[in-house]
Amino acid sequence: MSGRPEVLFPLFGALTGLDGIGPKTAGLLEGAGIATPRDLLFTLPHSGTDRRRRETIKGLVSPAVATVEVVVGQHHKPRQKGRPYRVEVTDAETSFLLVFFHAREDWLLRQLPPGARRLVSGKVELFDGVAQIVHPDHVLPPEEAEAIPDYEPVYPLTQGVTQRAMARAAADALDRAPDLAEWADPTLAAREGWPGWRAALTAAHRPDQDQDLSPNAPARQRLAYDELFAHQLTLALARSAARKKRGIVTRSEGRKRAKVLAGLPYAPTGAQVRAVAEIDADMVQPERMNRLLQGDVGSGKTLVAFLALLTAVESGGQGVMMAPTEILARQHLESLRPLAESAEVVLEILTGRDKGREREAKLAALARGDIQILVGTHAVFQKDVEFRDLRLAVVDEQHRFGVAQRMELGAKGEAADVLVMTATPIPRSLSLAQYGHMDVSVLDEKPPGRKPVTTALVSSGRIDEVIDHLRKAIAEGRQAYWVCPLVEESEVSDMTAAEDRFRRLRAALGDAEVGLVHGQLPPAAKDAAMARFVAGETKVLVATTVIEVGVNVPNATIMVIERAESFGLAQLHQLRGRVGRGEGASTCLLIYQTPLSETGRRRLEILRETEDGFRIAEEDLAMRGAGDLIGTAQAGLPRFRIADLERQAALMAKAQADARLFLESDPTLESERGAAVRVLLWLMEQDKAIRLISVG
Repeated sequence: MSGRPEVLFPLFGALTGLDGIGPKTAGLLEGAGIATPRDLLFTLPHSGTDRRRRETIKGLVSPAVATVEVVVGQHHKPRQKGRPYRVEVTDAETSFLLVFFHAREDWLLRQLPPGARRLVSGKVELFDGVAQIVHPDHVLPPEEAEAIPDYEPVYPLTQGVTQRAMARAAADALDRAPDLAEWADPTLAAREGWPGWRAALTAAHRPDQDQDLSPNAPARQRLAYDELFAHQLTLALARSAARKKRGIVTRSEGRKRAKVLAGLPYAPTGAQVRAVAEIDADMVQPERMNRLLQGDVGSGKTLVAFLALLTAVESGGQGVMMAPTEILARQHLESLRPLAESAEVVLEILTGRDKGREREAKLAALARGDIQILVGTHAVFQKDVEFRDLRLAVVDEQHRFGVAQRMELGAKGEAADVLVMTATPIPRSLSLAQYGHMDVSVLDEKPPGRKPVTTALVSSGRIDEVIDHLRKAIAEGRQAYWVCPLVEESEVSDMTAAEDRFRRLRAALGDAEVGLVHGQLPPAAKDAAMARFVAGETKVLVATTVIEVGVNVPNATIMVIERAESFGLAQLHQLRGRVGRGEGASTCLLIYQTPLSETGRRRLEILRETEDGFRIAEEDLAMRGAGDLIGTAQAGLPRFRIADLERQAALMAKAQADARLFLESDPTLESERGAAVRVLLWLMEQDKAIRLISVG
């Protein structure tokens, strides 16, 4: 597929060619991410101003925008510097003032000659009982009235660029927009009542009323759909390209698996059984598996992953399970060891701590195939780590595993299957945006034996009561986490907050009872503090959020989260999931600072109401927005210019289904609609997809 199609050239030229845009304005727009006429077309107005003509401003409830024809009266020059210049004007029924600051008299006399008729439009406000418009948006002779639209779109502005400049440039870009062949599915477009692409752009830039600006307006929906469809096509192409990669057929009789299941105190949940079956079906295929295992806190992901690793081992291969930190790798090791013993499988760990002879011995055993399952941190990526026959890599998503690292891991096994685990329940619309190229298995049931956690809200004024409560619990032999607030952006201030709390709790509960972990501690000290807590030597662990992932201490039954309102919902839910893992009844105390904002209170109440991570994630999305929820810095989430993931979630699912269906019928985009779709991919700058087609 050669370069960009010629029909799109006008949309990818320089901004300076557009009406009213010189080098300076172009530079300002570029700084705001608008570099071509195409970017400008996809920068839609966010609101509008009603500028329909009125006879008079009389009876208008100010402040409000009005457009009226007036006769210009007297000019009042300011008596001293810094005071405003006033011009009296009269409409059909009343008089009012036009007010200007720092204006030149000769310019104003030319614009508003006394006795002349003018059309003025601007915001009418009352000042000392007198109606006035400060700096009218428009002042025109009546014969030029056409220049003021009845409903004027308002664009998101960049410092130094005026509304008028945006509107003129957008109008010019619209004139240059070519007619493009239809790429949307005709039945879908007809059912939804969507206009064609160019008509949709025109409608979006020239709204007639407020409703035209809503994400649900047909033109906006259509344009959002184009963006999502192009994105989903790219993911679907990536998915089929990945599927074409030869994998290894991995299947097993399931003898080892049967031994493990027989030894469990309870049967796996329906969701676990379903996920295992989906993974088995993928591993048997000659293509590589690329599957996401999504499950809430405590839904039993580790067991599912281990059963998959056993399939790799039984078929004569090896498996690896990657964890983001040393602590978690050791924890995986602890929880998997008894399972590995019952299956008679050799399980080992490799982290950055392994040095010298010990490391060499492990590497040799790995290369011979004597180690069947390896648990590790990213030390597994080092060049000298070689497997005899790596079949399955299980990756804990918590360490924001980059695509590049997945590739490296894949390279260690000629065609290893990949299973990514995430404990963050992601609302469907976002998981489609972020993981649309993967197949997803969801664990939406809790295994028996998980006790519900009681959640209570406590204001910070009652912290002493909380400490008393801890004192009693410790006396009964229980353990607690105390999570300190996130202070500002700096880890240093987080550390100070944690150290202060640590000192106060030691003073209240006794030195030997309290441990401390935070991000600034050296890894060995962090591990040692964790180990003492896991062993039950310390009873209270004061921590910044370093403990949110995967730590498993069944005896810990109390989770105190200080300044809970400063955390995101998903994070609070993850933290709460650290307790309720053992026999005892567990509580989570959310300490908040008064006064709580309305949304702050709502967020904490949702946690009190439910332990369902998916419901919490949906609420979080509705309240905070997509970029915030996943942390936009995280590379996973694409930036859409028009599509709104919160309000148009259903559209994303439609786009995914449409993209997959379309590629099944036309994988190389050769059909008539296929040719139109290629143009869409160029228009949306989905260069990745374009490369995939040309290769594919």
